Amino acid sequence: MSTESNNLVSRRGLLRTGAGLLLTTALPPLPGHAAGLNEYRIVAAPARARLAGASHPETDVWAYDGTIPGSLVRLRQGEKARLVVENRLDQETTVHWHGIRLPNAMDGVPGLTQPPIKPGGSFVYEFTPPDAGTFWYHPHANSLEQLGRGLAGAVIVEERQPVAVDQDLLWLLTDWRLTDEGGIASGFGNRMEAAMSGRVGNTVTLNGQVSEAEPVRAGERIRLRLVNGSLARIMALRFEGHRPLIVAIDGQPCDPHVPERGRILLGPAMRIDLMLDMEGEPGRRYGVIDDFYDGLSYPVTQLAYDDRPPIREHLLDTPLDLPRNPLPEPDFPAAERHTLTLQGGMMGGGAMAGAGGMMGGGMMHGMMGMGGGPAWAINGMSMTGDGHAGMKPALTFVRGRSIILAMHNETAWWHPMHFHGHSLAVLSRNGMSVPHRQWQDTVLMAPKDVVEVAFVADNPGDWMLHCHVVDHQMAGLMTVLRVA
Repeated sequence: MSTESNNLVSRRGLLRTGAGLLLTTALPPLPGHAAGLNEYRIVAAPARARLAGASHPETDVWAYDGTIPGSLVRLRQGEKARLVVENRLDQETTVHWHGIRLPNAMDGVPGLTQPPIKPGGSFVYEFTPPDAGTFWYHPHANSLEQLGRGLAGAVIVEERQPVAVDQDLLWLLTDWRLTDEGGIASGFGNRMEAAMSGRVGNTVTLNGQVSEAEPVRAGERIRLRLVNGSLARIMALRFEGHRPLIVAIDGQPCDPHVPERGRILLGPAMRIDLMLDMEGEPGRRYGVIDDFYDGLSYPVTQLAYDDRPPIREHLLDTPLDLPRNPLPEPDFPAAERHTLTLQGGMMGGGAMAGAGGMMGGGMMHGMMGMGGGPAWAINGMSMTGDGHAGMKPALTFVRGRSIILAMHNETAWWHPMHFHGHSLAVLSRNGMSVPHRQWQDTVLMAPKDVVEVAFVADNPGDWMLHCHVVDHQMAGLMTVLRVA
């Protein structure tokens, strides 16, 4: 069990949850899909959604194509994609294609990689996804509020050869803070939350819907794609009565393995693909439980078996390994070594940890720490907000060079650290080698963790590295790494 506590969230609020399965192999036509195979038009605009179930009022949200989550974007590995994003909000926005190794100009960071999309304007994103896997898209402008009001959608880049499963399902989990009247609570950018665990909500939805149970059939093998689209909520999912195998992390295939202590640890912005054999009894229900926060476990949904006999006598006997993506392998003997140290945050008694020497970098109103300045820093420097022109890189790498990066979390809080434009081979955690060939773009770090990662700096440009607890990013836990 995690020892992290969050006194800002009530037990009653945490127990209000939702769920809904989305069968990705049998989707209806998508409203955002254009004529071409890899072409989409996506519109960001106000909408309404019934997040908390039929007995609760609708909620005013911001959505892609009028749905929560936004239109599922399905792309083909190695084939060019063209995505036109239209902004019908009353403020600027961008779209970041999270986890996809794409050209810097398509990365969606306002000022740093592109001009923001003004109200009434549009922007064309064009790239060729090199990797198959599970990714997602979200704003990188006024991120805390725009993501917190609903702007998020999933991206599936299909393998060149289909994977042998009975169902391919997507669960996009989202955490909301709703009022009793069903509206989205105000208070984005609360200073105390920014210096602690961030804006954790009171309602969890799965694909934007409330559901107490989801239908399955005995004998099936399901590929289950989990996406955590929350602002701050970390999840530890248990599938009662089942033995899920992790087969991909952040879109990158890994050695199939059982999750540690049977829990799938999923920080904000992370994705994990599971292979799940339906070994339960026909007619029974099995809970899917999130128990990351001590004493605040709650049911996400239930797997509800129908009464029919299993679809096969024995479990599906097909390979569990997913085909590897064309990631460049680091040259470890020749690799450069660098260190990034995460500092700041609220400690006991109201003190800020590691706050000395922090410098602002584009402070946004209302996104400051408890002392009136940034709440967080990396190597003594704070960059606040969503990104802007003129951000100076903390490190500069020669293109093609192999890099080993040691990240030290000197804070008392958890941080999912996301690196744009690259995937990271996770080598060790607190001096212990990490098994199962794990590549990630969002590395979840526990308090006081030291994590070593490696990558080839092969993608030129200025790339963000930041915490994906969005309050932390906005309040200073962000930097830029340059590949030149």
